[in-house]
Amino acid sequence: MTERPAVLFLCTHNAGRSQMAAGWLRELAGNGVDVYSAGSNPGDAVNPAAVEAMAEVDIDIAGYQPQKWTDDMVRTADVVITMGCGDTCPFYPGKQYLDWELDDPHGQGVDAVRPIRDEIEQRIRGLLEDLAVPARR
Repeated sequence: MTERPAVLFLCTHNAGRSQMAAGWLRELAGNGVDVYSAGSNPGDAVNPAAVEAMAEVDIDIAGYQPQKWTDDMVRTADVVITMGCGDTCPFYPGKQYLDWELDDPHGQGVDAVRPIRDEIEQRIRGLLEDLAVPARR
């Protein structure tokens, strides 16, 4: 692993789970981790319920745009965390892969997204412990 680890979150639309995970990691790790987020079939915009749920915990993901993963992103990442993209997620030997099974917030209201947000926070805190990066809050 590099001196400052790089983490890539992948899901299908890059509009909900991966955006929330990237938001949590940016918030909790500060500049201690390079954060990437992408999808195999990106949506047009970040899920509004995910934006609202994250705003409730003072994390702003409204300005982010879903994007397609690139070879450079995957090559740069030390850890690749997949979230429901199945066989469309890239696999590169030598990378650490984690598959986080999380409910999909697509089409859900904010009440259904809050528990997903909270589970992602706990997983991010565990990831930071594994990476030996202190959480800022």
